[in-house]
Amino acid sequence: MTEREHVFVNDPRGPVNSGAGGQYIFYGLGTEWMTRRGVEPLRLVREDRERLADRFVPPRHYRHAADRLEKPGSVVLLDATPGSGRRAAAIMLLHELGKEGRTAGDEARFEELPAAEKDEGPFSPGEGERFLLDLSGITDEETYARAQHRLALRRSQVQEAGAHMAVVLPAGMEHVHTWDLDAYTVRLGRPRGVAVVTRHLRMDRLAFRSADLDDPGLQSLCQRSPMREVARLAGLVRTARDSGRFGTDFAGWLDQAMHAVSDRAAEVGRQVAEVRTAPERALLLAVAVFEEAGADVVHEAWQSLMRTVRHEEEETTELARIDYGERLAGLGIERGSDGRLRFGRLAYADAVRTYFWANFPGMRGDLRDWIGHASGLRGLTTDDRVNAVVRFGERVLAVERPDHLFGLVTRWADGAAGMSCEPRALAALELGLTHERFGGWFRRRMYECARSGSLTDGLARVLTAACLQSLRTTHPEQALVRLHYLALREGEAAHEAREALLGLASEDRSVHRKLIGRLRERVHQVHQPGLHLRLLTELLGKDRTPDPAPWPDLYRGWATVFSQPPTEWWKPLVNGWLNAAAGDTGQRMALRVMVGAASEHLPALQRLYAIACTWADSGRHASQEAVAALFWQYIDEAQDARAGSTDAGPQTTEEAR
Repeated sequence: MTEREHVFVNDPRGPVNSGAGGQYIFYGLGTEWMTRRGVEPLRLVREDRERLADRFVPPRHYRHAADRLEKPGSVVLLDATPGSGRRAAAIMLLHELGKEGRTAGDEARFEELPAAEKDEGPFSPGEGERFLLDLSGITDEETYARAQHRLALRRSQVQEAGAHMAVVLPAGMEHVHTWDLDAYTVRLGRPRGVAVVTRHLRMDRLAFRSADLDDPGLQSLCQRSPMREVARLAGLVRTARDSGRFGTDFAGWLDQAMHAVSDRAAEVGRQVAEVRTAPERALLLAVAVFEEAGADVVHEAWQSLMRTVRHEEEETTELARIDYGERLAGLGIERGSDGRLRFGRLAYADAVRTYFWANFPGMRGDLRDWIGHASGLRGLTTDDRVNAVVRFGERVLAVERPDHLFGLVTRWADGAAGMSCEPRALAALELGLTHERFGGWFRRRMYECARSGSLTDGLARVLTAACLQSLRTTHPEQALVRLHYLALREGEAAHEAREALLGLASEDRSVHRKLIGRLRERVHQVHQPGLHLRLLTELLGKDRTPDPAPWPDLYRGWATVFSQPPTEWWKPLVNGWLNAAAGDTGQRMALRVMVGAASEHLPALQRLYAIACTWADSGRHASQEAVAALFWQYIDEAQDARAGSTDAGPQTTEEAR
């Protein structure tokens, strides 16, 4: 068992980390949130952190770590035993920095840094920004030695910038710590498990008495289990209550949850040992994957599984065989009044899936192919499909086969009809991106695909959606790079990627600045310079610029645009800023900055003058005439300066400003 602490949330209204596992965001799919296991979240968006804060119980020495991290430019290294909630503590330390007086709109950057060297990009912290570095997954001395070297570099950058960084150290590596780590290290204790359960139950609005938690089994679990299991237990109590199938009192719900955490694996093992025939075992697995789907479509999925594993059907007619209902009852599977199938025991389906993927390794390829087909059966709802995909994905990542999951992403995306984004492919890809161990693997695969010339429109749409819905929140610079490559292709999917890229930049000043720099470099390269120039011109428009306008960044971008021959793209660029200046005197700085950026190029100044003339004639309002006159004045001054500098030699960029 791993050591992460997780969050459970009732009645979610947005992105949620819904249990001891990863966070899955399916915009517009209406999927139900379920308690999941085996997947780790990397998302650090504000909403998730606030939900964690509601349920967080500080470990011992937490306040000491908070005091260490409070000063700008500070770094704290957290040393704690696995299972103590050390990652949750690191997140909360950073989350609480300067939260007084801040709103969601002005919150400082909060980002997780990749632990693996090959996943790293440029690191450029800013004042007040916060960074999490989780090294707890490192298990060998050589890797940790390299990580410590990179940590030293990052630490100095954080200190110089006045940022903050919390680092989760790996367990059992004290003997290879470098001497300089000790001054930054805080040893955390373990929070009281019962306090964690109590906090979760109260946030889930479960009515109980303190005496209800005196059960010896519960006390033992809280003392010895990782915080992940403790939090999962509380979530299962809520699930038992919400299902309406396990009575109406807290004691009954807690009993079901305790059995689900402690006994399910052994129960499944005994059942599979007793069920020896292939049809019964296949039905057990089919229901575990498609639980809560309709009985008829699960029957179809069951038959599909038997064909996939090449089981020969009995030669007798269906009337002569054991009927479907008897098979279900014999396996402890209930058919509800709504016609949907579910196991009679809480969290049993999860244990069944875990058992089959762990104990039938030779079937994993067949199970991948089966999910690829069965998740598209006509009788399934979108929620049914996505739930099946996520359940499958959890299992293949647990047995270290990310290629099985990405293979299905490609298959489903390539087969998507029309201009839609395939929900199964997006769900699978987001699951991979949010996985603690394999998130970097999926990011690299996205990068390779985005650069591929043979990319289909279906996969391009899925990659674009994953950048916007997942990668932008954890690795915004990597989202920018992948969207840029997708935007360089041809077709409608490429147009969608361009819109996504420009939209992402317009919402984030840091991304906007980085994209300007990236496009300026590529305007002068051989490969698609015209498309890069067009993207840069669109990015510098008023409707794509963050507010307040970053004038130095715009100056550099406009200087690159105006150094090239005039194109038809200049007109909407200039008109947009003229309109802004006419409607808001605070935007008139754009006129001077734009002329300064063009001042070294006479054709550019002449083109700006002509565009302003046409714009002024189109409206004939007093404000437009005033703005045009001011713009012309700046252009005249720039031309006079050029004429006056003829004998003095060429001006530098700084002089032209």
